Amino acid sequence: MIKAATPVLPTFSLGALLDDDSPLPPDLVGPRVLTPGGMLVFGGAPKVGKSDFLLSWLTHLAAGATFLGLEPPRPLRVFYLQAEVQYHYLRERVKAIKLPGHRIPEARVNFVATPQLRLLLDDAGLTQIIPAICQAFRQEAPDIIAIDPIRNVFDGGEGSAGENDNAAMLFFLSQRVERLRDAVNPDAGIVLVHHTKKLGKRQFEEDPFQALSGASSLRGYYSTGMLLFRADETLSPRQVLFELRNGPAIPTKHVDKIQGVWREVTPGERLVLQEYGAKLDAERRRKHDVILQMIFDEAAKGRCYVATQFSMTFENHGGLGADRTIRERIAVLATKGYIKFFRNGEAYGLPRCKGSKQGYLCVEDMRLRRVVGDPDPDTGEFAEEEFLVLPTHYVSPQTGMNLPVENPHAWVYQEDFSS
Repeated sequence: MIKAATPVLPTFSLGALLDDDSPLPPDLVGPRVLTPGGMLVFGGAPKVGKSDFLLSWLTHLAAGATFLGLEPPRPLRVFYLQAEVQYHYLRERVKAIKLPGHRIPEARVNFVATPQLRLLLDDAGLTQIIPAICQAFRQEAPDIIAIDPIRNVFDGGEGSAGENDNAAMLFFLSQRVERLRDAVNPDAGIVLVHHTKKLGKRQFEEDPFQALSGASSLRGYYSTGMLLFRADETLSPRQVLFELRNGPAIPTKHVDKIQGVWREVTPGERLVLQEYGAKLDAERRRKHDVILQMIFDEAAKGRCYVATQFSMTFENHGGLGADRTIRERIAVLATKGYIKFFRNGEAYGLPRCKGSKQGYLCVEDMRLRRVVGDPDPDTGEFAEEEFLVLPTHYVSPQTGMNLPVENPHAWVYQEDFSS
């Protein structure tokens, strides 16, 4: 008589499922936003306020406090693995968060963060991260592990494929993120922070989660998607959109940061400017968004500029004012980290900078479109490729000097404009 082999995978008959009346495990974040063993991907465009929003949310979870209607069952142990903000600026942001006074003692011990991480989530990285998480809560298991952002710690396995490759993304999620969770707590919830790409208005309205950057396999893997989106760059209110696999749909939330606190606001409510100073702040914000977007868009067309040439080219364009006004605004944005510089223009097929000590202007995730190779023999068309432009220098906020960038893959902002 041949004995049947022991099943490798657990299976359940319909009868077993119907007869199981045991209570469902409590949500880590209700209603069904993050469930035990679930994965939430939180996306948003650069400068929309993702890290500020996430930091406020995670500290509220650690305190056991409701945040914008998202409710934990108790104070949760949260490990925040972040690779963007240096220690001193991280503590500056944390001190600005306003938690209920009686909840602060829990949050003090339940929230643990790394300073700016400078490693990949590969085998070597996991050997450092896993013990750090295990020791963070005195040998108690974390409830939530947040990784901010995916791009800075991404490891696609053999061949070093990027996050746009489906196989590489699946490798990262299954062999890196899941391996990390299994090692510290298989029931922990994972929060992954990711950038979004630009979509047309119609595309976004039809399916906003197409905006998540990179491979489509990411969307098929997570249990919850969240997007922080600002429809009008001249206004402060934003939208939070949800896509849930484990629960009913959640209506879009309209939020804004008012006096340092994230709050829900009335849909369609516009920024109220009651004082002249507030009007000037909104104007400065609109202008800095326009400048950053222009630099980004011009690179996509194959054009890069030094500060002086940019100011002269776009004088009185888009309401920016005179070239001197633009130069002054660029200087402010550079001091705050929104604009950096690259001096190795030759590496991207650009002429060498002459008459500029700083170099070409550069913004986060800027991609330069260039013609490559010979023309097609049949059509005569030239092939084009996009190259990610990495900064080589930045302006020190303390001295105003141009200093070499330590890690060009980690973009550091000196100030959160969304505050």
